[in-house]
Amino acid sequence: MHMRHIHSFVGLSLALSVLSVTTFVAATDNLVVAQIRQQEDVQLPVYTPPKKLQPRARIGGTLRGTDGAEAEIVALVPDHVGLTVKQTPTLNWFLAKPTPHPLKFTINDDRKVRPIYEGPLPTPAAAGVQSIDLKSLGLALEPNVQYRWFVSASPNPDSPSRDIVAGGMIERCEFSECLTITSVNVTCDRESVRTNALIGFWYDAMGCVCSLIEKEPTDSSLRRLRAALLRQVGLNGVADWDLSSIQTKAR
Repeated sequence: MHMRHIHSFVGLSLALSVLSVTTFVAATDNLVVAQIRQQEDVQLPVYTPPKKLQPRARIGGTLRGTDGAEAEIVALVPDHVGLTVKQTPTLNWFLAKPTPHPLKFTINDDRKVRPIYEGPLPTPAAAGVQSIDLKSLGLALEPNVQYRWFVSASPNPDSPSRDIVAGGMIERCEFSECLTITSVNVTCDRESVRTNALIGFWYDAMGCVCSLIEKEPTDSSLRRLRAALLRQVGLNGVADWDLSSIQTKAR
């Protein structure tokens, strides 16, 4: 065989080898990514509602879209009384778009006529999930008492009937009374989100995953955790926003 042909044959063999290795590496990378996503999906939280339900505990919850001028707010709660084991849990709500309207937070003890707290909320600079820390407001929940809480936006402070309101209900279960086959996980990590959702402690699961996302806003797996919880209680619009945030941050 002519020397030039030999060199050409060797070059072609090397090129095919490099191409094969590159293809194998790419395929392996895709397989690893697929396996990671599959593992994440398997580990998505499953929310188990408490046995004693009171229907229609949630106010609001449907997003109409971002084209309108009115504020759109959603309480991140199930449509029944959600449970917590904490005296001072975090309440979470969603703002679909920035609003110029003044915001207010109200919480009622169902045994009392007047609210136990009513006060202004800082206006968020951007759309997204917001938090209300009861501890910072000096509020503590009594055990086995149902509380109703609301976030409201006032387009016209002189006409409270026009307020845009979203809210839900919360009840604190005494720790000693809430021991189940799987105990409440009072830490805050991915596993505690799954554990507390599974045994019915909505506010502890949601409060934790929102806190984790606040610390790691670009972690797509955390947003999938939250979106899975939101879908299970019918808050599909907020779940879609969370999942679209993954795509936006990935660009």
